[in-house]
Order: sequence, then structure tokens, then C-alpha cells
Amino acid sequence: MQFWHSSFYRSLLKAVLLMACFVDPSRAGDQGTSHPIREEIWALPLPLPTFAYVVRPIGDGPFPLVIMNHGVSLNPIERSFFPLVEFRDAAKWFATRGHLVVAPVGTGYGASAIDIPERALYGPFIAKVGKCSNPNFRSAGMAVAQVDIWIIDYMVAEMRIVPKDVIVVGQSGGGWGSIALSSLNPPQVKAIITFAAGRGGRVDGKPNNNCAPDKLVEATREFGRTSRVPMLWIYIENDTFFGPALSKRMHEAFTASGGRAEYHLMPPFGNEGHFFIGSPDAIPIWSPLVAKFLEAQR
Repeated sequence: MQFWHSSFYRSLLKAVLLMACFVDPSRAGDQGTSHPIREEIWALPLPLPTFAYVVRPIGDGPFPLVIMNHGVSLNPIERSFFPLVEFRDAAKWFATRGHLVVAPVGTGYGASAIDIPERALYGPFIAKVGKCSNPNFRSAGMAVAQVDIWIIDYMVAEMRIVPKDVIVVGQSGGGWGSIALSSLNPPQVKAIITFAAGRGGRVDGKPNNNCAPDKLVEATREFGRTSRVPMLWIYIENDTFFGPALSKRMHEAFTASGGRAEYHLMPPFGNEGHFFIGSPDAIPIWSPLVAKFLEAQR
């Protein structure tokens, strides 16, 4: 573990960040907006060093920041094959509207997805909820929220972003972490958007089989007690991780305790609505809703 915290490794990450591996330029004509963009891979020297897919308008900025939190897998083999870029088309939609988008790859994913207890080898996966008999949904969400705060603080210190113009977007477990973040009311965050947010979906791979749904609703209620950030919650009718009945219960609990969240249940999408945001075909469906929500936060 000392390797992760060595000054050498942190220096290496900073060097990679400065070089910012150029991936692919995209022009405004391809995106239907006036902002030409570029895609990069950054290494962020956070307390837990993190790689991130970054897409941003061409230029020096500063730009308003969008953080995009991906979902969670409890299977270390699945995490080892997790894609570096999960929401590329959605991220480019935000970038062409003038945002600098940072989509971090969670700790414990990719090459660091090591979890072999019999050999005393464990990867830095920080978003476990524990057993369904007594899940800790709150701490799992806060782990994702903490990484978001580190990213915001780093980007502000580097003067790359507009300090109080941050939007956080999250899907599934990343959306749950975004709800957790809202309970902290970071002063830089002006809006949060979630797609299919939650934890404990599809236990044992079975559709609509949730881990302690009553406790998930109660954890949502707890976050709502202190959350005051404007939020947009988007769910899909044929989501077999967090179906309409559960997502409506979560929203009712969150808003009843004081949270500010606009809830939208979208029609069925494809064979599995849970991965709605990952499809380029979904952008014409959700983008007008998101654009209207963001316009209201100006």
C-alpha cells in the first residue's frame, strides 16, 4: 500500500496529467453545437490516485465542471474488465455545451480490481455495502461522494474550472453516490442529475430482486434530511435493478424529509432500462429534460 502513497507515484501521476494523453478531437459540426471538443485520459493525484476520462471544450478555460459517476459492480472479475469510458456519448453531449467533463474510473476497477482473500490480496474497492442482512448503504454512497469532493477541490486548485458551477451526474451506484454527495451540500455544486440511482439491485443476478429495499429507502430519507442541492432523478420503467415502485418510494422518502428532487419515470428503453444513459440512442430522449432542468438552475 505504500506504493500508492509514495511521492514518486504522485509525481508520476502529475506528469501524466500534464501530458494529458490526447485521444480524439471532435468538431462542433459532429455534435450539433458551437463548441469543438477534445477527449483525453487524465491521471488525477488524489488521495486515492484515479484515472479519468476527460472530454472538454478546446481552449484554456476555466470551464464549468461536470463529474460523471459510473455504476458499481461487486464482482472483482467484472470490475477488472470495466470500460475506461462508459458514458462517452453522454459526456460529449455535456462537453459540446461548454462543460469540462471528468468521468473517474472508480478505485478497485481495471488493473487494481484484485480481491483474493485466500491470498490476503485486496484491491482498493471502497464502495461495498456488506451483507443484505445489514447493508451499509450510507457509507457506500459517501465513499463515492468523497472522491467527487477530491476531484472538485483538485480542479479548483488547478484553476481549470469555474469554482461554483459544478454539476454532478451519476448512474446506478454512481447515482447513489451523487445522492449522498447532495446531503453534504458542497458549495461548488449547483445541480445533481441521477440516472437509475440506487444500490443493492438484482441480488444474485435476479431481476427485481433487491437487497433490503426498506433500508435503501430509509438511507435515502436520511440523505434527504440535509440535502438542499437541486436534483433531477431519472428512472426507466423497465429497469430491473430499481423498478418504478422502489424508485418512487425512494423519491417520496427523500423529498418528505426535505430533499429537493424532480422525479421523472421514462418509458421502457431497450431490453433493460437500467443502462439508459449509456446508449447514444437515448440522448434525444433525456437531453431535452436535462437541458430544461439545467436552464432552471442558472
